[in-house]
Amino acid sequence: MPKRKVCIVVNSRANYGRVKSVMRAVQDHPDLELQLILGASALLWRFGGVKDIIRRDGFEPQATVYTIVEGETPTTMAKSTGMAIMELATQFENIKPDVVLTVADRFETLATAVAACYMNIPLAHTQGGEVTGSIDESVRHAITKMAHIHFPATKLAAEYLVRMGEDPETVHFTGCPAMDVVAETDLTLPADIFERYKGVGAQLDPSKPYIVVLQHPVTTEYGSGFAQISETLQAVERIGMQTVWLWPNVDAGSDDISKGLRIYREQRQPQNMHFYKNFATEDYARLINGAACCIGNSSSSLREGAFLGVPAVNIGTRQQGRERGPNIVDVGYNADEIEAAAHRQIAHGKYERSSLFGDGKAGQRIAEILANTPKFQVQKLLHYVKEGR
Repeated sequence: MPKRKVCIVVNSRANYGRVKSVMRAVQDHPDLELQLILGASALLWRFGGVKDIIRRDGFEPQATVYTIVEGETPTTMAKSTGMAIMELATQFENIKPDVVLTVADRFETLATAVAACYMNIPLAHTQGGEVTGSIDESVRHAITKMAHIHFPATKLAAEYLVRMGEDPETVHFTGCPAMDVVAETDLTLPADIFERYKGVGAQLDPSKPYIVVLQHPVTTEYGSGFAQISETLQAVERIGMQTVWLWPNVDAGSDDISKGLRIYREQRQPQNMHFYKNFATEDYARLINGAACCIGNSSSSLREGAFLGVPAVNIGTRQQGRERGPNIVDVGYNADEIEAAAHRQIAHGKYERSSLFGDGKAGQRIAEILANTPKFQVQKLLHYVKEGR
């Protein structure tokens, strides 16, 4: 029998970390063929050269699709989504996958789902059923209603999918593939980790305590990013610890946050901060594992951070409602709150590890399910309709 062709679309640095172990498991499975498409910010140098990291990891894309409309506004996000639908439809027509797997809840993920569904290609979805803030909340659940097979990261998310009307037979609690990378990685911090990724700013010493900061724009709070990042900058300056600061993603409002960072960097010339675009997936796990505290609104603090027991301060509404382990303290966009919470978390130190988002074996589970599902249904009825309720 011919191998089942599994097309995975990777659109960003976070996207890749969330699906790398699945790509490896599909690539290694005797009954599956990996078809990789790279798009969106994964192709853009200013977001960290993700394409080069993926190739170094041994994955060669079948296609690349340039779909980002510059500007980082709500309008450009909508236009980028439309462009991605057109480009992906062409690629799906060319490579004819048997199933398309899409990750989580970003606007590029929505484009992947729309293109696949309108072309009658079965759609698999990871991280469905979770609850968060921002536009991601709506996008995630919209993709759930288009998807034909679900790989939720938590037991509660799996329950939510069924309560949303998804057939229980299509919902497979696998855990989050991001935990696989963390579980398989030697977390020893390389002595040259702060040099190998270049960036700009002060020289950092990995043998001394440091914090990691990553704050993305909140699309439903567009226009507030500059004020929000200014509060975080004030707090981090007062904390006074070595700081690894990662650049925000491509969502609407990214320019406001980037502007705030650049103005601060040029005016203040901080002697304990270094700004980076990206880290390889394994090095990012090592980085946050070694941090005294993570600060910002990235889901990695809640997901990988929980698995590692890393103290973290979650700012604002972007992760509102998401399940979290004991390692998280929530604060508003206020410098005093952020500083106080960070000091408490640093003093606390590591938390007990949590397997809330998985045990490190999600990729293998997903590949086996994709290989052994007899037939993917492309016509969907809500489960409660089928049951007559």
